[in-house]
Amino acid sequence: MIGYLKGKIMQKTATDVLLENNGVGYEITCSNQALQGLKQGEVGEVYTYMAVREDGVSLYGFDSLQEKNMFLKLITVSGVGPKMGITVLSGLSLTELITKIATSDVKGLSKVKGLGKKTAERIILELREKVGAVDVETGDEQTIAVEQDFAINNDALLALMSLGFTKAECVEAIKKAVEQGASSIEQLIQYSLKNIR
Repeated sequence: MIGYLKGKIMQKTATDVLLENNGVGYEITCSNQALQGLKQGEVGEVYTYMAVREDGVSLYGFDSLQEKNMFLKLITVSGVGPKMGITVLSGLSLTELITKIATSDVKGLSKVKGLGKKTAERIILELREKVGAVDVETGDEQTIAVEQDFAINNDALLALMSLGFTKAECVEAIKKAVEQGASSIEQLIQYSLKNIR
């Protein structure tokens, strides 16, 4: 599997890049976030997912490991393939997406072009269940001791952990976010992502 590529951006379109690495050109369909960071004629890098199907092999590119982790979760949902996964990530920022999943915002999620209400409901149902409320390593309930709205903090914690961050990193980032004045789940997630990076 090709998990990461770095090289010169030979060509860039609205959805794809042609990245040259050691004399080989890779066509990569990228999320909007990844595309924004890539400039034609310059050296760029993307985290990648290689989809192998009967009719061919495709590469999908992401700005960060967190974005790639979310994509991997999206494509496990019934009815969501790699093309829809990249469309969802391009239609919403990572913060917006995990907030909509954490808050069960079907209406907001189904505003993504090409994503129907039933698929949006399935994404929310299946991804919230996958994140779960139990720490796999310890078996403990995933809670967070911050004096604020417990449900909001716990949803933010689960959403951040679904991106591949450790529980300790997430708890620390959420505590900092609360200190910075974050009160809604959107603010908690947004501030926490900045704190972790």
